[in-house]
Amino acid sequence: MFLEPHRNTSYKKGWIEVVCGSMFSGKTEELIRRLNRAKIANQNIEIFKPAVDTRYDENDVVSHNSNSISSTPVASSLNILLMANEADVIGIDEAQFFDDELVYVCEKLAEQGIRVVVAGLDMDYLGKPFGPMPKLMAIAEYVTKVHAICMVCGDLATHSFRKTSNDALVMLGEKDTYEARCRHCFGEGMKG
Repeated sequence: MFLEPHRNTSYKKGWIEVVCGSMFSGKTEELIRRLNRAKIANQNIEIFKPAVDTRYDENDVVSHNSNSISSTPVASSLNILLMANEADVIGIDEAQFFDDELVYVCEKLAEQGIRVVVAGLDMDYLGKPFGPMPKLMAIAEYVTKVHAICMVCGDLATHSFRKTSNDALVMLGEKDTYEARCRHCFGEGMKG
């Protein structure tokens, strides 16, 4: 007689999803879309963003298309663990601006049965891996790389080109400061 393995139906599975790409590629838009779908399904959601990100709103996560969702700004990624409450889904925007503890935080949340959706730049303005994003991409169950359109030639853009001479790693900005560029146009811009 064949017996099926016993399944614990009270066990919640958690996982990590990463949405990454360049500036103007729709990362935040995708994060908001996924979180809104979870809300429609009556799941409890909590959204966090780094306190340093005040470009569009001090509290809400806002996309370049002006879509928004309520969020909680936090100074440290460890605060997310303390504020996760009864969430089924945790959303984290601008993950590249968080400290390296964000990887630990996301793993702990997933181990607690929470779906964690993280959005952020995968590369900085020099084309180098940015903050905790590479490690998050490595441990995530799902990684979605979204693309912009190169503002120079119209090809697929994967890089964020800084148009100013400021060499600070973290510099908040918009279209006046950054352009989405393909690999070729990014490289040409870095030469000049």
